[in-house]
Amino acid sequence: MFSAEQYRALHEGAGLVNRDGRGQLSFEGGDRRSFLQGLLTNDIQALEAGSGCYAALLTANGRMVADMRVFEVNKLDKLLMDVDIHRAAALRDRFDQSIFSEDVRVDDVSGSSRQLGVYGPKASETLANAFPNTIDTATLESMPLYSNRCLETNRGTLIVARSDEIGVHGFDLIVPAASSETIAADIRAAGATDIDVETAEVTRIEAGRPVFGVDMDEDTIPLEAGIEDRAISLTKGCYVGQEIIIRVLHRGHGRVARRLAGLTFDPHADVPARGDVVRSGERQIGVVTSATHSAALGRPIAIGYVHRDFAESSTAVVVVSGGKEQPAGVTSLPFVDGRIDGPEGPSLQTLASHP
Repeated sequence: MFSAEQYRALHEGAGLVNRDGRGQLSFEGGDRRSFLQGLLTNDIQALEAGSGCYAALLTANGRMVADMRVFEVNKLDKLLMDVDIHRAAALRDRFDQSIFSEDVRVDDVSGSSRQLGVYGPKASETLANAFPNTIDTATLESMPLYSNRCLETNRGTLIVARSDEIGVHGFDLIVPAASSETIAADIRAAGATDIDVETAEVTRIEAGRPVFGVDMDEDTIPLEAGIEDRAISLTKGCYVGQEIIIRVLHRGHGRVARRLAGLTFDPHADVPARGDVVRSGERQIGVVTSATHSAALGRPIAIGYVHRDFAESSTAVVVVSGGKEQPAGVTSLPFVDGRIDGPEGPSLQTLASHP
């Protein structure tokens, strides 16, 4: 259930988020980056120790197989890939079958680790207090998105990565499974508030952040989901599916049949459900993929796909929810800007980013 107290902690303090839905693949060997360079959409070869990126694995037809974050872990001389835990084993097998003579070994290490998220404007301070003499607030705050640090603590080796996965800036920690509960207790003792799934979903949807398996699937082209700016390098060499992406971008001027967009409703409307149809007149033009009641905006919001002819902001549409038609307006994403602009973060009154 949504908690106003937890929501406020994410925007004014620090929240501890259970990230058990994430798994990790480990890539070792001298060719690990060049191997993935030919498979993934982003520039993996350019990664240096302590850096990372967001990327996708595509089919030859440019459809998504999965998305992932890729971290070249400092001090450990290996690469960690953060993936949906339910797809980790299949992805491990897929990558392993693509190895020929390269010096690469890929392992699914999801069972030996667990992921925790610490988000909010006081996330750096909280982590520094939880692990004193290991890392300081200034170092954490200076870390760019997707960068990582490997920390040796009395709870074991932790990997801390800069993250905005739930729509609020903070950090994800990849920790030993055996000491994960103790580490979580340390973070709570340092000031973090436990955040439940429903509250984290509110901030994710307010940020317009699509999730694979919910807002993206095996039929999605990355350009439809609007993830190209962070997932696709336009300067790297060839990768699987690149021909389709380049054709759409260059010959088609980026025009795809549908676009992920926001939908904003009257404050008293019902929250739509995943799969609800979006219509314009008698024409079905899209579908809802995620929805919630926005705490910042005081009204229901949704993200979903609409036909490109109706994707412009302020376009009036109708969403059919439970057999009832509800007026909605197409809205640019994000609905809410969860970036942290100062030491205390943005106030709840300054979060709205649309009219």
